[in-house]
Amino acid sequence: MGIVIIGTGLAGYTTARELRKHDTETPLTLVTADSGRAYSKPMLSTGYRKQQTPSDLVQGEPAAMAESLDAQVLTGTSVEALLPGESAIRLTDGTTLPYEQLVLALGADPIAPPLGGDAAEAVFQVNDLDQYERFRAAADDARRVVIMGGGLIGCEFANDLREAGHGVDLVFPEPLPLPRLLPEQPAWALHAALTEMGVAIHTGVTLVAVDHGTAGVVATLSSGRTLEADVVLAAIGLRPRTSLAKTAGLTVEQGIRTDRWLATSEPNIYALGDCAAVGGYVLPYVAPLTNAARALGRTLAGEPAPVHYPVMPVTVKTSCCQVVAWPPPEDAPGAWQFDGEGQNLRGEYRDTAGTLHGFALTGKRIKERMPLTKEMPPLLGE
Repeated sequence: MGIVIIGTGLAGYTTARELRKHDTETPLTLVTADSGRAYSKPMLSTGYRKQQTPSDLVQGEPAAMAESLDAQVLTGTSVEALLPGESAIRLTDGTTLPYEQLVLALGADPIAPPLGGDAAEAVFQVNDLDQYERFRAAADDARRVVIMGGGLIGCEFANDLREAGHGVDLVFPEPLPLPRLLPEQPAWALHAALTEMGVAIHTGVTLVAVDHGTAGVVATLSSGRTLEADVVLAAIGLRPRTSLAKTAGLTVEQGIRTDRWLATSEPNIYALGDCAAVGGYVLPYVAPLTNAARALGRTLAGEPAPVHYPVMPVTVKTSCCQVVAWPPPEDAPGAWQFDGEGQNLRGEYRDTAGTLHGFALTGKRIKERMPLTKEMPPLLGE
């Protein structure tokens, strides 16, 4: 029966590669509802700046991936249900696919904004290469793009599109960008840098409606102001895909709960990546995913290995003002201390004993990440 991996994003393909480093014999099948092309998801929000087309981002077509992994890759194939009691999954065409070990690399869904207006269905979301390809087809000739969301993806797309010459309106309800990553001072540095490059930032408001206009669309803000644009992109967050797991009786918290070995509450079913809560952490970033895949590859090959999570600072790829940050836990005692000026800032969150609980670096100060990273204890130790 072999190993079945649901998902061919970065989590699915990386796990498959890691498995093949330790086991070249066990039959392997990857199942995906999309095109199955291998690509690096973080590159989606820098494609314009690097003058890369969607096809340039493809690292391997499904047939080539199947050959390199000595695996079967089933594209355009949706999973209807997990059947733990039968050690199988049921596809939407009614057929079942048995497994000895199952990996859930399901990813996450972009949160859909609650919008009114007769063009609400025309709002784009970009969470995979197929969606990015459709967005690029619409946005390449756009004069102006409205982006909803001041988080990592929203800021990166705003930077990327503006650098490519598009007019950009960035809309979010918080007072400053990157509210989950940055304290006020470095957030202001990024705000200033985006503004200086020509991004029009609208804070303290949300987008409430998108309607067809005489040329393009008209986006209405909660303040009543309207913005004319050719394309609207929503980037307001992700929600782990957990419905298959929950329906099958697996334990689901913020994501699909796993232990340090990426094992779920059902025997021989594992989860990693954006859909998983590993040791209590949901970390939708490349570094934790890569660490998890390395450990899981060994475990699937019969060499059980717990995942190790060091401190993995988040890099925001805004060329106007690069950011590297690791926010402190919400309940961590202490206060922020800042050094630097303008867009080149170093912030450290320390308690009264001097213990470092988090940091934020912007501009040229991002070069100082390594000493700070090493000073902090790992999230999940050896």
